Amino acid sequence: MAPTDRQARTLALAHALSAAERGLAVIPLSRTKLPALRSPHRDDPAGTPPCHGECGRLGHGVYDASTDPARIRALFAAAPWATGYGIACGLPPHHLVGIDLDTKTGTDSATALRELALRHLFTIPPTVVVLTPSGGRHLWLTGPPDTAVPNSASRLAPGIDIRGAGGYLVGPGSRTEHGEYTVAPGSAHLTPAPCPPSLLRLLLPPPREDHPPHQPAHPHGQGLVHFVLAAHQGQRNTRLFWAACRAYENGFGQALLAPLLDAALNTGLTEHEARATIASAARLTGHRP
Repeated sequence: MAPTDRQARTLALAHALSAAERGLAVIPLSRTKLPALRSPHRDDPAGTPPCHGECGRLGHGVYDASTDPARIRALFAAAPWATGYGIACGLPPHHLVGIDLDTKTGTDSATALRELALRHLFTIPPTVVVLTPSGGRHLWLTGPPDTAVPNSASRLAPGIDIRGAGGYLVGPGSRTEHGEYTVAPGSAHLTPAPCPPSLLRLLLPPPREDHPPHQPAHPHGQGLVHFVLAAHQGQRNTRLFWAACRAYENGFGQALLAPLLDAALNTGLTEHEARATIASAARLTGHRP
């Protein structure tokens, strides 16, 4: 029998506190898998300096993540509707990296991962595996402490998403509108295994070339990215479209394409939705997507 909403909320807090005892920083999540607390900066004007919690208020998404029991209880008390919890990736001591094997229509992410492993000569070691309500799997790995693995969606292969620094994984025991996340049989006693070096190289972006002198970095770009990051459900496409329009109008739309895309993915948009919205902004402002 499925637990009541009240039981689900109580269980979410209990699971979150248990994860924190193992050194995993957590935040409360709603049934939509998004952070349960809305950003206090959602109505800030574009260009406002980003805040990662320095203001002292709650609602900064993964930047609120904590292993402190008192802090966690305060987060859940402020979001009594939370029925799940997110585990922040990239933070010490585990520097968690999540391999999200999705089950989107027409994709076989498990086979794609096996093909990558054969092609690049790596093996996924025994590690924590979390089963998703849709039939997908989250593989928990650890990265090196001096390397930030970025988030990505279907960059490695269709249906394989990566959760790294600035991202989070839905913790086992969480209940969403589609069901419960559970630890796979046989992996509950394991700890996250080190990410194989060959796989780690695939997860890291290639070294960036320096900007040529006629293409300096634009100070307003970061403000637009954080404007997108502050979006809550119902604002995500609108904020992304507005930010992309401003970027193209000011001549740095192409340079800001990847950061805006990453920000949109962090808010919960799919890569297809985000790219379509940015392309619409480019066309509207007379630029080539």
